[in-house]
Amino acid sequence: MTAATTPDRAAVRSWLPGFLALAAIWGSSFLFIKVGIEELHPLHLTLYRVTTGALTLLVVLAVLRDRLPREPRVWAHLFVVAAFGVAVPFTLFGFGEQRVESMLAGIWNATTPLIVLPLAVLVFRTERLTTRRTVGLGLGFLGVLVVLGVWEGVGGAHFTGQLMCLGAAACYGVAIPYQKKFIAGSSYSGLSLSAAQLLVAALQLAVVAPLVAGAPPVPTSLSGDVVGSVLALGALGTGLAFVINLRNIRVAGASTASTVTYLIPVFAVLVGAVVLDERLNWHQPVGAVIVLLGVAVAQGVLGRRAPRATVPVAEPVPAARS
Repeated sequence: MTAATTPDRAAVRSWLPGFLALAAIWGSSFLFIKVGIEELHPLHLTLYRVTTGALTLLVVLAVLRDRLPREPRVWAHLFVVAAFGVAVPFTLFGFGEQRVESMLAGIWNATTPLIVLPLAVLVFRTERLTTRRTVGLGLGFLGVLVVLGVWEGVGGAHFTGQLMCLGAAACYGVAIPYQKKFIAGSSYSGLSLSAAQLLVAALQLAVVAPLVAGAPPVPTSLSGDVVGSVLALGALGTGLAFVINLRNIRVAGASTASTVTYLIPVFAVLVGAVVLDERLNWHQPVGAVIVLLGVAVAQGVLGRRAPRATVPVAEPVPAARS
C-alpha cells in the first residue's frame, strides 16, 4: 500500500459516524414497521410515516431556503417514482412483516441492487450488462433461493410474506433506474426532489388508504410505542435520513456512501434479535451473505481501489431503504 492508495484517516472520521448512523436508522426501520403494524393497517402506517417524512423535509427545505420543483414534467415523473419508490414498497413491507420476522424483511431489502441492474439494462437502458455483473446477478439469484429455502417447499403465510418483501424490493428496482433516467438530470436539488416525492406519495396514500383500509385511526388512540415508531419511521427513516445520506455522499463520495446497503441487513438482524428476540433459520443468513456477495460483485466493490480524494457530488445516488 502506497501513500497514494492509503485511506485518509481524517476523511474516514469525517463521514464514518454519519455512515453508521444511516445504516442504523434504515436497518432499525424494519423493527419500527413490526411495532407499527401491531395497531395500524399497513396502508395507514405508510400514510402516517410518509406524511411525517414529507413534513420533516419541508421544514429542512424552509431552513435551507430551497424550493420544490415547478415544472409539471418533473411532477409527472415524481408521481411514478412516488408510487414505486415509496407508497407501494413501504406498504408491501408492512404486509410482509405481518407474516415474517423484521430481520428477514431487512435481508430482502438488500436484494434491491440485484433487481435494479437487469431493469436498468433491459428496460431503461441506463446500464450495460458486463461479465462481472452477470456473475453477480447469478450469485444473487442463488442467494435468493437459499433465503427462501426452496428445498423445503413453497407456500404458506411465511412464504407469502417473503414474496411481499421481495415485491417491495422489486418496486425499488423500478423506481431507482426510472429516477436516474428521467429525474436525476434536472436542475433541482436532491432534497427538493425527495420532499416533492414524499408529498406526492402522501397524497396517493391519502386517497387509496381510506378506500382500502377505511379511515385511519386518530393518533391519540394509538399506544406510545406505535406513535414513537411512526415518528421514527417518518422523521428519521423517511426524513432526516435523507439529509444524512446527502452529507455522506458529499463527504465520502457516491460510491462509498452507496455501500450502506451492505450494513442495513446487519443492523436489521441485530435489532430484531436483541429487541424482538427474533430468530432465523440457518439458511436465511447464509443466503443473505450470498446475496450481498452477488451485489458486491455486480457493483464492482470487490477489488475496487479506493479513490485518492473525495469529490463532492451534487445529487444523491438513490439507495434501497425500507
